[in-house]
Amino acid sequence: MKAHLTYLGHSGFLLEWPECAWLFDWWTGELPPLDKTKPLLVFVSHRHHDHFNPAIFALDHPDVQYLLGSDLRPTPRNLSRWGASPEAKIHHLRRRGNLDLTLPGGPLHVEALPSTDEGVAFLLTYQGATVYHAGDLNWWDWPGESEEWNRSMALHFPRFAAPLEGRHLDLAFAPLDPRQEGSYDLGLAWLLTHAQVDRVWPMHFWDHPEVAEQFRRDHPDLAAPLEDAPSPGQRFDLELP
Repeated sequence: MKAHLTYLGHSGFLLEWPECAWLFDWWTGELPPLDKTKPLLVFVSHRHHDHFNPAIFALDHPDVQYLLGSDLRPTPRNLSRWGASPEAKIHHLRRRGNLDLTLPGGPLHVEALPSTDEGVAFLLTYQGATVYHAGDLNWWDWPGESEEWNRSMALHFPRFAAPLEGRHLDLAFAPLDPRQEGSYDLGLAWLLTHAQVDRVWPMHFWDHPEVAEQFRRDHPDLAAPLEDAPSPGQRFDLELP
């Protein structure tokens, strides 16, 4: 099955299937023209400004559904503040929540993994393919944080990411954040060690695409599935099961 992937910037991606399209964490970058004959699913992992832009609720599309992370509560007040219609089709995902949707190409199973920061990560199964978008689920070991804080992250990240253990992921999108300095690679190295990943795109790299090449140098044994850090607007043709 052929699909198309467009990188929009930061952690934003548009994944276009033959029968539908999925938009992930879009807050910046130009969207390509959307096929209005196909349903559009908009995934927002959490409320941080670099993952959530209320402009998603103004998209000109006749058939759109929104899947919002646990910290984005679609209360009447928030819907008004976001400029969202009260009739918008919104699914509010709990941490460790599941959701099943029927799409033209078949059923979509959504697993929401708790994030080590805010909201959720998305683990999606559709037409025999599994897609993972991490949001801000990452091993956030920060310079300047206390030893106790970083030690708690070392405990929480593997526990929150446990549903990925041994899973086959056709596509994955995961943070490689150079602001973590010497700990920039912890989350992605764990993912590539514990899951079976065919292709993974780095994201959340804050205009430092060279971090992907650094990961290859530091982890030559893990780097085969890692794509180059993409440029905004870059498009990829995919062949999926």
